[in-house]
Amino acid sequence: MRIDPRPLPAVLPFLGELPPLLTRLYAARGVQSEAELDKSLARLIPYQQLKGIDAAVDLLVTALEQRQRILIVGDFDADGATASTVGTLGLRLLGAAHVDYLVPNRFEYGYGLTPEIVAVALQRQPQLLITVDNGISSVEGVAAAKAAGLKVLVTDHHLPGDELPAADAIVNPNQPGCEFPSKALAGVGVIFYVLMALRARLRSLGWYENKPQPNIGELLDLVALGSVADVVPLDANNRILVYQGLERIRAGRARPGIKAILEVAKRDHARITSTDLGFILGPRLNAAGRLDDMSLGIECLLTTDFAAAREMAAQLDGMNQDRKSIEQGMQREALAQLKDLPVESMPYGLCLFDPEWHQGVIGILASRMKERYFRPTIAFADAGDGLLKGSGRSVPGFHIRDALAVVASQHPTLIAKYGGHAMAAGLTLPEANFPLFAEAFDAEVRRQLREEDLTGRLLSDGTLAVEEFHLELARALRNAGPWGQHFPEPLFHGVFQLVEQRVVGERHLKVVLKSECGSVKLDGIAFGIDRDIWPNPTIRWVELAYKLDVNEFRGQETVQLMIAHIEPR
Repeated sequence: MRIDPRPLPAVLPFLGELPPLLTRLYAARGVQSEAELDKSLARLIPYQQLKGIDAAVDLLVTALEQRQRILIVGDFDADGATASTVGTLGLRLLGAAHVDYLVPNRFEYGYGLTPEIVAVALQRQPQLLITVDNGISSVEGVAAAKAAGLKVLVTDHHLPGDELPAADAIVNPNQPGCEFPSKALAGVGVIFYVLMALRARLRSLGWYENKPQPNIGELLDLVALGSVADVVPLDANNRILVYQGLERIRAGRARPGIKAILEVAKRDHARITSTDLGFILGPRLNAAGRLDDMSLGIECLLTTDFAAAREMAAQLDGMNQDRKSIEQGMQREALAQLKDLPVESMPYGLCLFDPEWHQGVIGILASRMKERYFRPTIAFADAGDGLLKGSGRSVPGFHIRDALAVVASQHPTLIAKYGGHAMAAGLTLPEANFPLFAEAFDAEVRRQLREEDLTGRLLSDGTLAVEEFHLELARALRNAGPWGQHFPEPLFHGVFQLVEQRVVGERHLKVVLKSECGSVKLDGIAFGIDRDIWPNPTIRWVELAYKLDVNEFRGQETVQLMIAHIEPR
């Protein structure tokens, strides 16, 4: 692992009366003006800039006026679950008479609005079908819905294919011709924007002259959760949405389901951070869609009954424990496939498959293996009917969805379907094609990346002086976010004396450190360490990459180093 300095602009911007360290941290993350640090809702990009927003609102106003039956078709991950919940609750808040949702079981129907899902949807007798977090690639599904006489509104954020579905309206910042400046909205962010536009139209039509105007800001806790869990880039617009949602949660005004999941995870809502959304709430919510049916997660978020929310949160927690166990077994099997392969013979693009692997967990497996070997990785599972489903994760500098497009164009019969983003993608292919696909994918990675691109690299914000290891700075860094994808939490590095070391849990290293000059004693913890190396009493000096964090124990707060990388010196 290499630790490199995070690049800084030649001239630091003026960001108000901030401490120099915070100015440097923000500047390194692309902040160019003080206005970008304003996290008030008034700073959100106006919804009017979204292509298709007027047509979408026209459909929704008609549906509300005519009391039409509206059916939301979601996706089976945390973004899809929160988007389905936001759409359902938001339309009810704004006066829709009949709103229901449908989330495909990933193992029966796969991803998106397929003709098969439309057939299931028709049993609910909807008049307006709304997709959230999917639909932009559902050409056949939208055609089936239209043929059945339904109006269709597609809301999505994924990259479109060569052909757009023939929906009555499409809202997607990534569709051709959309000038909305932020292309990073999650699916839940897109449907929230649609609700903002709808409320504005209803206000102009006089719907709220004799009654209170609904507060759709009540849904921002869900928007924050879905955005962080989907790992979308936290540009200035998304940081506003996430910050406002976090503030609702910290103030105790979150949905009962979010409160219940935090309770079962033993997290204090008043101290929650964006990291907790991604690593505590997100996995528990995702577990339902990975192992069973995301409806449980959506029902947990929808309910107003805290007792029911607690019960469902406990089920989600149990599913997450099962998911962890399955994932650990799959990791062992994947490592066994690669253990005898010399580093120089390892593919640049890893493709892994085992017929016993769980479809719902291959995305996590791909992520873990990508982190271990620092190269684009796709893990495959048996999808039945002679097909494999793959889930891929990428490294910086390699757009995995575009790479699949190149492979598909060079080998037209190789891949049945694919889609995704720069850093994550999914695909389906015949099992017989796996060896040829693995070869073609590796060739495309080799075409784009060099050997040095496959070396693990951490970007550091520098070293901290001895006098900076204090609670005030740790609290200031925690509150300076929200941190997340493309706006990473500050990471520092340095050499420390290793005073004490012990393993806690299965693979976590708890350490006591002294600063290089020996004047300050610090606690630290490194998660998921290599048990072949640690603990080792012969190691006295270490180089660390770490985050400065606040640890609370029995009401006492102390500084703690969250260690991202540790190696002997």
